[in-house]
Amino acid sequence: MTEASVKTIHVPLEGREYEVHVGPGLLGRSGALIAPLLRRPRVAVVTDDTVGALHLETLRLGLQAQGISMTALSLPPGEATKCWAQLERTTEWLLEAQVERGDIVVAFGGGVIGDLVGFAASILRRGVRFVQIPTSLLAQVDSSVGGKTGINSPQGKNLIGAFHQPSLVLADTNVLQTLEKRDFLAGYGEVVKYGLLGDAAFFDWLEDRAPDMAGGDEAARIHAVAHSVAMKSAIVARDETEQGDRALLNLGHTFCHALEAATGYSDRLLHGEGVAIGCALAFELSARLGLCAQETPSRVRAHLSDMKMKADLSDIAGDLSDAEALLTLMAQDKKVKDGKLRFILARGIGQAFITSDVPRQTVLEVLQDALARR
Repeated sequence: MTEASVKTIHVPLEGREYEVHVGPGLLGRSGALIAPLLRRPRVAVVTDDTVGALHLETLRLGLQAQGISMTALSLPPGEATKCWAQLERTTEWLLEAQVERGDIVVAFGGGVIGDLVGFAASILRRGVRFVQIPTSLLAQVDSSVGGKTGINSPQGKNLIGAFHQPSLVLADTNVLQTLEKRDFLAGYGEVVKYGLLGDAAFFDWLEDRAPDMAGGDEAARIHAVAHSVAMKSAIVARDETEQGDRALLNLGHTFCHALEAATGYSDRLLHGEGVAIGCALAFELSARLGLCAQETPSRVRAHLSDMKMKADLSDIAGDLSDAEALLTLMAQDKKVKDGKLRFILARGIGQAFITSDVPRQTVLEVLQDALARR
């Protein structure tokens, strides 16, 4: 594939603009792309053990081609890494590596590494620049773009963090070839979210082409990632710190975060799987409230099922909390405002909106019915 295969999306935040490159072979070109940001030819890279074993040497060679040296720290993979202990470990390592305010920190991994390392960069020396090199589909289409960084608390997911925009994002679609099928499909939960929240034509395209994408079609993968990034970029440009429209990106997440907490942030439920289930539940809630057609939730679930994805609470292994307990977990969500849960609901596919006007009893009934299907 040639350089022409790479798509570039500009994130137009005044004073904090950056570009997201999407396509194959970007690890090999990383040195050329990162070099203009550097004041001295060195970077500090934080990755995880899985990604490091597969791709760290390729990144090292890509940087070396431009005379850039790197030092690297590898953390354990998994959601449990987004914690105080690993944040402390990372920041102390960056200080030991003598990372200066003018240097670049590289977050090289999936959403966990991107969130943790971005947060570490935001607080190190009161803020150093960082580059996102996302290696999972979920991170490429969502978490690497927009500047949300943070860690989890026992009280809930992503409750500790900061908005800290990257200086560059390199989404190398070649690395998606090394993802386990389950991880790829979990990331697809965030891709389908974009069609559901604001682009019915994209959802139509996904119904037609997503099976090819999952099967390895490179052109389909590049299009899906670039289109998702472009949608997110446009929303972030309008509302960087989630005072309004950006909350639309949380379609499915209020349910998802409660389910992740209920399953102990374990591999029983990956984040993207929770998003997919959450989107289906959000459309079911929308239909229950008379906002969208009764058949719309069925279309959403049918597509998720066609993609061999988790689509309902019955697809989560093991015991789950009761509906009241799940609702209590939802109340800890960051989107709570003035004591009211904010939901992202929809009037149809591609027609999401934000509301706090949702009867508690209706949410409870949706959860009770979903649990009854287990």
